[in-house]
Amino acid sequence: MSTTMQFKVDGMSCGGCSSRLEKSLSTIPGVTAVKASHETGDVTVSTGDTSLPRAAVETVIEETGFDVVRR
Repeated sequence: MSTTMQFKVDGMSCGGCSSRLEKSLSTIPGVTAVKASHETGDVTVSTGDTSLPRAAVETVIEETGFDVVRR
């Protein structure tokens, strides 16, 4: 069973930023697809592993140099 997580991210200002974040998130074991938009700040992460914690994805986002907007 797959899971989709959505995040709002600050700090992406260009297509290169989106690509860099997508590449970083794709290295997480269990992640099957990533889509990041610098225009809207939206990031969608699909996983094949329902046990992947949201916090693990947020950590990679922040380690890549961006800020997760927490609501």
